[in-house]
Amino acid sequence: MKVSLNWLKDYLDINLSKEAVSELLTAIGLEVEGMEEIESIKGGLKGIIVGQVKECGKHPGADRLSLTKVNIGGEEDLQIVCGAPNVAAGQNVVVATVGTILYDGEGNEFKIKKGKIRGEVSEGMICAEDELGLGDDHSGIIVLPENVEIGTKASDYYKIENDVVYEIGLTPNRSDATCHTGVAKDLAAALKINHDHSGRVEMPVVEGFSIDNNDLPIEVVVENTEACPRYSAVSIKNVTIKESPDWLKNRLNAIGVRPISNIVDITNFVLHELGQPLHAFDADQIKGGKVVVKTLPEGTIFKSLDEVDRKLTATDLMICDGESNGMCIGGVFGGINSGVTEKTTNIFLESAHFNPKWIRRSSTHHLLRTDAAMCFEKGSDPNVTVYALKRAAMLIKELGDGEIASEIIDVYPEVIEKARIEVSYANVNRLIGVEIPVSEVKAILDALEMEIVLESQSGFTVAVPTNKADVLREADVIEEILRIYGFNKVPISNQIRSAVTIGEKPDRQKVNNTISELLTASGFNEIMAVSLTESRYFNDVLPIDESELVFVNNTSNMHLDVMRPTMLLSGLEAILHNQNRQNLDLKFYEFGKAYHKKEDGYREDGHLTLFMTGLKNEENWLEEDRTQVDYFTLKAYVQNVLDRLGVLSYQESAIQDNIFSFGLKYHRGPKKLVTFGKVQTSILKKMEIKNPVFYAEFNWDVIINALKKHRIEVVELSKFPSIRRDLALVIDNSVNFQDIAEIANKTGKSILKDVNLFNVYENEEKLGKGKKSYAVSFIFQDPSKTLKDKEVEKIMNKLIETYEGKLGAVIRR
Repeated sequence: MKVSLNWLKDYLDINLSKEAVSELLTAIGLEVEGMEEIESIKGGLKGIIVGQVKECGKHPGADRLSLTKVNIGGEEDLQIVCGAPNVAAGQNVVVATVGTILYDGEGNEFKIKKGKIRGEVSEGMICAEDELGLGDDHSGIIVLPENVEIGTKASDYYKIENDVVYEIGLTPNRSDATCHTGVAKDLAAALKINHDHSGRVEMPVVEGFSIDNNDLPIEVVVENTEACPRYSAVSIKNVTIKESPDWLKNRLNAIGVRPISNIVDITNFVLHELGQPLHAFDADQIKGGKVVVKTLPEGTIFKSLDEVDRKLTATDLMICDGESNGMCIGGVFGGINSGVTEKTTNIFLESAHFNPKWIRRSSTHHLLRTDAAMCFEKGSDPNVTVYALKRAAMLIKELGDGEIASEIIDVYPEVIEKARIEVSYANVNRLIGVEIPVSEVKAILDALEMEIVLESQSGFTVAVPTNKADVLREADVIEEILRIYGFNKVPISNQIRSAVTIGEKPDRQKVNNTISELLTASGFNEIMAVSLTESRYFNDVLPIDESELVFVNNTSNMHLDVMRPTMLLSGLEAILHNQNRQNLDLKFYEFGKAYHKKEDGYREDGHLTLFMTGLKNEENWLEEDRTQVDYFTLKAYVQNVLDRLGVLSYQESAIQDNIFSFGLKYHRGPKKLVTFGKVQTSILKKMEIKNPVFYAEFNWDVIINALKKHRIEVVELSKFPSIRRDLALVIDNSVNFQDIAEIANKTGKSILKDVNLFNVYENEEKLGKGKKSYAVSFIFQDPSKTLKDKEVEKIMNKLIETYEGKLGAVIRR
């Protein structure tokens, strides 16, 4: 939210520096996130002086130019070459002196320099309106009245206003600070309590409001009082639509609101002044002379002001005419045909209080985050509608020449009273942490306009103003007291208290950090993808039943409408992003979650994922290795992760599914530890990824649970030598190395230390159709003695017999 210091000064006498005001705003809970000095005209007309043309004649070298002598109050007159058709001797003009910075129509600056134009020296420039940013006229120079004193600064003549604008990080609960008078009241309270200020806020006066006639009566019917507890309005006729005066445009420009016309600007001004959104309807477009506040049937089409056809929901509150035509989504956005235009002469001015829940729902559904909607959804003041209406009507009468042409309509069936909250002094002191004198508590409440309606020795009952929609409990009142008392006045204790806690083992964060360090040291980069993704992926790229997806109503980014059921696509998006920037050799890892919808609710599964694509090693001058990463490259890193954690015993199963064209699964019974392999080419093609991608997905929750039972054992290095034996087996293509390793581990038992596949040979002519040859090494070692050849041979013979019998292997000798 933007707050103008000059605007605050309209209501509150502040003699503080801009820095002091910033500190004070932050001290009362309105944190200043930024501060900017602005000028109503770019450059502030610095170096621009009022001068008088003493002489004016034709330029000797150009008929269309004039050669002038201009007095700007200095010792000597300036010679200025001017091309304006209306320049003449005796005129009071506006002169940009040498060194002045001016700005063109696109905001680009240019500097006035002393130079020659067609052979004659020119010592400045006599300016037109558009050259100073005062208007769009370039037909001739500005001619000022004769009574303007020569040498006057143009900034003084035009009353150029410099301002300071604060960007306040307004929290959703601060409904009382959505406007300048609200902020001024907060500042006044703090100044009164802590800086001996009067605390007086000069609110706009509306006592002069009067009804001129009753020529434009419009009936109002509120059918839905839950959504619209109060609806106030008035009719104004014979309005002239025109440009707003400078003071009004300056106020709006300061906070980033673009001036449009006097009527629209007044409604915006009152919104930011009083926190009450208004809406001006063209009264001649209200059919039947009647306004009805109600909902319309689901699916009704409403063309809004931005010319978009919007399909209404059954909970969109509509402001309709007498024929049930929607004119406006109440509190959110106007319609295409009912708003104020240049042809409007009669106005129906609305000032209503809407239910925040209804406004929030409609605003987010239609993606219409207007200033009015954001004000209403914080909770507007139901008891300021008529006051704001009178303020706006009087301004329209003053700036738009209108006549107030009806009684004030005020539909308010159930008056919203001030909330009454009981507060004990003991709780005030306990929650704040310091004992505040009772007299000071009362002074703070009085400064905040929070009336004490009942009092006892132990506490009081306070009536909370209706503009503080968030103050509903005793703790809320105490927070208000603390804000004005001052957070900095609460002493910080010198004591340090701690408690012994027992953390869950293993520490998940430490485990994650350990693996992060391992992977980062291996050349991987960590990615952190958004948990939201696009549901279209699970129709077009990786089909998943819609009943398993967790959909979200994401009004900010509508395409991100589902929680990711797999982390695969997040990584592929990162790979695509890099691929499109010519970064093709990638190693990524990510810790995150996948989300699934189940019959009994929702499930979140923790994962660690690895992605590899491109070259195995970076290009360098020393090595010409252009080897691409492959399945075995990934497998090595998967095993490194498991080895680092001490997860050593597991089963292996080959997989081929809708993600992997081929791969492997490590598991302990039904509990899956990790799956990894090559991603299906069809998926990569749909994601527009050119190179093969290898992907691993660890079930991190299962691995963390496995570590709970994990015990680190220290084993002495063997003093006895190991023995290696090799076998070459001709086997069917359907036999996997896993089958060979399982038989070896069962047969070799405790003295078989390692089984390794070190060569694969395929040749149909020599081996036969559907056959392959595996060369496998076996490492034997006994930790208690030196093995004898006959012991090893006995096991090897048994292995050969088993391989021949179970796998149909032929041993190549």
